[in-house]
Amino acid sequence: MKKRLRIIFMGTPEFAVPSLKMLFDNGFDIPAVVTAPDKPSGRGLHMHTSPIKQFALQHGLNVLQPEKLKHPDFIESLRTLQADLQVVVAFRMLPEVVWNMPHLGTINLHASILPDYRGAAPIHWAIINGEKKTGVTTFFLRHAIDTGDIIQQQSIDIAENETAGSLHDKLMHLGAELVLRTVASIENNTYKALPQPNTSLKIAPKIFKQDCQIDWRNPAASIKNFIHGLSPHPGAFTKFHNGDLKIFKAKMENQMPAEAPGTIVTDGKTYLKFAAADGYIYAEELQAEGRKKMLVTDFLRGYKK
Repeated sequence: MKKRLRIIFMGTPEFAVPSLKMLFDNGFDIPAVVTAPDKPSGRGLHMHTSPIKQFALQHGLNVLQPEKLKHPDFIESLRTLQADLQVVVAFRMLPEVVWNMPHLGTINLHASILPDYRGAAPIHWAIINGEKKTGVTTFFLRHAIDTGDIIQQQSIDIAENETAGSLHDKLMHLGAELVLRTVASIENNTYKALPQPNTSLKIAPKIFKQDCQIDWRNPAASIKNFIHGLSPHPGAFTKFHNGDLKIFKAKMENQMPAEAPGTIVTDGKTYLKFAAADGYIYAEELQAEGRKKMLVTDFLRGYKK
């Protein structure tokens, strides 16, 4: 019987779990899973374990949680495991001493069709920019982020009212299938790795809270994409009374507004819309500061002009 590849898997959030499950279910030898250290979260500051750690423990896999990826003890642990290949899905940047260790290299799954949307938030930016297609890419890790030789890619259409959350889930499963195909091609030595073009026209930098405020002076279509591209996290917001109002789902109306951009128009019962540069944005799902997320009809029951 052919010996399976020894694979160290590195990942942390939910997005990485289907890829690890796919490799586990298909019988690959996984001597260790590397994930982020446990951290306190929530009101009670209880210790929170990553989704990857939860899966690993449930399936009897060895878990490593280094604070520092260059720590000699961690490096020695990796060397001792003698992996053929490392698979990285939604993890932090690796030092060369780590990604260059296995004799078959280290591969990464990225949620875009590289070279476009290199960076930390490819799913968000694809929707914010109004793209009609995106996808997933597997590539070999190199020094510069998201620039290594491409192994395989798979594209997908972006639906009309897609949010970052719904696209995340689609790409999570599409990516797991691509990881399996990629690893199988490496195991069978049937893969071809091609260099990326030197330029990336569209980038996907990390998104901070100050980037999430809606500018109502923009066109309605652009604002709708902005709202959906930041939904459900971190959430697009506008100033509302004495706090922030997050909007998670919206639709637009192509009617030139009589009001100034940002003006609220509502019947107090069924709709709440904002004037934009060339139309209106109807808020369908929203959350006032300190309150729960709710539909606009529920929100308006407690809303006073």
